[in-house]
Amino acid sequence: METEKDSEIKYLSVDLIGPNPAQPRKSFPRESLRSLADSIARNGVLQPLIVRRRGDRYELIAGERRFRAASLAGLARVPCLVRDADDCSAAELALIENVQREDLNFFEEAEAIRALIDHCGLTQEKAAARLSCSQSYVANKLRLLKLTPEERETVLRNSLTERHARAALRVTDGETRKNVLKKISEEKLTVSSAEELVESVVCAEERKKNGAPDVDFRRRLLMRDMRLFYNSIDHAVESVRSCGFPVESERKQTAEGTLITILVKDVPSAG
Repeated sequence: METEKDSEIKYLSVDLIGPNPAQPRKSFPRESLRSLADSIARNGVLQPLIVRRRGDRYELIAGERRFRAASLAGLARVPCLVRDADDCSAAELALIENVQREDLNFFEEAEAIRALIDHCGLTQEKAAARLSCSQSYVANKLRLLKLTPEERETVLRNSLTERHARAALRVTDGETRKNVLKKISEEKLTVSSAEELVESVVCAEERKKNGAPDVDFRRRLLMRDMRLFYNSIDHAVESVRSCGFPVESERKQTAEGTLITILVKDVPSAG
């Protein structure tokens, strides 16, 4: 029987290669795949896929995006490294390759780490050692899986960051958390503003839990939004001033409300 070495590149028919059921990456955007397929059509597959034998066929361990693009480009054969890997090793290799190539979004990475832990019976500490990261890194990733699929979709669709997602996790009530994510998305809140919003919601939840009288939630949100409004004005004034324009700003309380005055002085013309 032929002995296959890890360093030996074989050109295998795409018809003999099947997908990896433990593939960490779930999203393969068509436009990105088409771009890679065009590159492969011109230059070939520059980095071999990693596969393992499955009877008279092969199963992908890593490189599914390249495999899909190669198929899209019409290649009949692709370069592969054949590895002797069990399910645990295959899941680990697939995750490590995707993480190193930064191909995963943070939810896919979290799901892949969970799959690795489940397949290999690892503790978080041992999984961290396998992935060359800290135990807290693994724990923080796994916490993201507490968000529902709908909530994860909201985060990704609106290009929110992992820190936005972790902030929202502090809200325990599902419906409230859904509304919080909606507000963060619609108002395009920064991480610090999102954390401030979440803090106010968490405090309200605690007061309700402890039986303390709650302050009107909409009023609290309005007060927070007004602070953001004032901060935005201050930031705009500072930006104009930093460009060398003489500008003055004054805010004072009147009987009718807050009066904000901004004076941009005329700049003498050159010459």
